[in-house]
Amino acid sequence: MLELFLALALGICAGIVTGLVPGVHVNLVSASLLSFSAALLNIVDTTTLAVFIIAMAVVHTFLDTIPSIYLGAPDTANVMAVLPGHRMLLEGKGYDAVKMTIIGSFLSLIIVVASAPLLVIIMSALQTVLEPWIGWLLVLMMVWMISREKKPLVAAFLFLVTGVMGISVLGLRMTQPLFPMLSGLFGVSTLLISLNEQVKIPVQKISTKLALPWKTLLPSVGVGSFVGTLGGFFPGLGPAQAAVIGSQLLPEKRNNFLVLVGGIGTANMVASLVTFYALDKARNGAIVTVRELIGGVTWEQFLLFLIVALISGSVGVVLTLFFAKHFARWMEKVKYSHLCLGVIAFIAVLVPIISGWMGLLVLIVATSAGMIAPLTNVSRSNAMGCLLVPVILWFLL
Repeated sequence: MLELFLALALGICAGIVTGLVPGVHVNLVSASLLSFSAALLNIVDTTTLAVFIIAMAVVHTFLDTIPSIYLGAPDTANVMAVLPGHRMLLEGKGYDAVKMTIIGSFLSLIIVVASAPLLVIIMSALQTVLEPWIGWLLVLMMVWMISREKKPLVAAFLFLVTGVMGISVLGLRMTQPLFPMLSGLFGVSTLLISLNEQVKIPVQKISTKLALPWKTLLPSVGVGSFVGTLGGFFPGLGPAQAAVIGSQLLPEKRNNFLVLVGGIGTANMVASLVTFYALDKARNGAIVTVRELIGGVTWEQFLLFLIVALISGSVGVVLTLFFAKHFARWMEKVKYSHLCLGVIAFIAVLVPIISGWMGLLVLIVATSAGMIAPLTNVSRSNAMGCLLVPVILWFLL
């Protein structure tokens, strides 16, 4: 038992690192752990290692919004939160933006864990029925999304251009190809525009209360839990793609959206555990590693992993509020132009280290493509073609 608590604590600590440091992803740590598993298994058992990975992955889903909102360095799961979160930061409400994602994350965690036994039954029954239609449903969703734009031709162009880029980048032999692509599309491009407009960060308000009406909270959490679970159920449909789907099901208000995006990442992680137990399928890198370590999962292990997710998520709430508060105070002391240049330089150095020199080329191309949306006044969500087009083709071909 002591071994499991130690693994839980260390996993939470690792989640802090992966959540706060751009480019250090859960999948990277999980893969590294797997490569050392032969030596580690002489000390601990496979279930203990699995607890470490799950705790790390769940805490990551809470903390990863901090660099996305404060620094503009997005993670795959919450890339869509960059723009509304960034706008709130420029209004002195960056801390509130983080709190909204925490609310979505924690409530979605409770909902998915509570409904896990029912989800096991549903997933087993619906897998073969729904999977053939996912590709066509995504096509219809994207057509509808683009048709709602004031400049649908420009939106369609951006969607297709980034889609071709996504297919090309994912076809490269590169470690973490999504890191340079998403950092360019949604991070560096945003920071460059902020530099050009000579943006100044106002004093950040550290509010103790956050009033979210139930008519905002309930639909956002419900949709976030639903589409996050879909992402954990269907192959290729990750949190970022689920965010695009969810955004079309809610009113276009940033409060709704931030709660939604927060909920999706956590719901996706827990739903991946359910999929692993119900279907013996791994839908993300962390669960792939767990499956490699333990093979199949028993009912007792499944319950243990759900408890670990709940404990980790609860600790993740406290940790995220703590770090978000300190980030907010730090932002007041830093000149924003220097911060932007520092983050851009940090990403530019980190990309070739993680993804190789080809990754630097991807970063430059993606940054150029990421400038299209703000310069032409269309939604940045159309740039999610980089992930949606490969997924659509995967389902249809």
